[in-house]
Amino acid sequence: MAIVIEPISPVAFSVFGLDIRWYALAYVAAFVVGYFMLRHFVRRSDAAIQLDKKQLDDLLTAIILGVIIGGRLGYVLLYNLPFFLAHPLEIFAVWHGGMSFHGGLIGVIVAVFLFARAQIRRKRITDTTYKTAFRILDILAVITPIGLFFGRIANFINMEVMGRPSDVPWAVVFTGQTPIPRHPSPLYEAATEGVLLFIIMYCLYRFTNLRKYPGALGGMLGMMYATFRIFCEQFRAPDVQIGFLTSWGLTMGQLLSAIMFIAGATIFIVSLRFFTDKKS
Repeated sequence: MAIVIEPISPVAFSVFGLDIRWYALAYVAAFVVGYFMLRHFVRRSDAAIQLDKKQLDDLLTAIILGVIIGGRLGYVLLYNLPFFLAHPLEIFAVWHGGMSFHGGLIGVIVAVFLFARAQIRRKRITDTTYKTAFRILDILAVITPIGLFFGRIANFINMEVMGRPSDVPWAVVFTGQTPIPRHPSPLYEAATEGVLLFIIMYCLYRFTNLRKYPGALGGMLGMMYATFRIFCEQFRAPDVQIGFLTSWGLTMGQLLSAIMFIAGATIFIVSLRFFTDKKS
């Protein structure tokens, strides 16, 4: 028997007539928690890279822009391009939802490399752009699952990216919506891509020597996230505007995650072979 849930309003509260949505609060929570965790990591005595407050603030700004611009463009280009070509102003309506993790990831990588290049040009960091960027990305690899957790909870509240029809006891039905019980797939992703992935990445950072190899933890994140996402896509309904990409059920999320796994594995191998951090 399915679990019946009353729909939760996407608007958390209003201030002077301005609606504050759960989706926006999820991003705010992710950035706030992420900032304090990033500050904690770069201030540790054994940190592979240390940043002062000005550098940390500049880096956070770059990351926020990378997440929003990359995530939105990724969704526009990969998931619903015909719609946005017909309604170009909707590209900027991020409050309507529609962000791609894979696009956001690319945006953050670009932003971090630009930040690293700028710091080296200003002689505020004395190292190569690649090592500096990969050291930062390794720390972000530990923090990223927290943002994923908040994002997936917001997806569930908004009744987005819901699962495929199911008769499992924990299948859910939102009152007033389709009566078909479905997997609560956003909660699966919150548990795996969020909680479990954070535990794994933190343990790899804290209890292994992988942080001595710039890029190794970032590569691990790519592989682990791709694995969990491909698994969870087995329960998640494909995007309506795309459907399955093949007759045997390949989804866009699985295709992008497979590419991400290969990229992560490549970065991991190259890191172990060429980017040993002798100073750590």
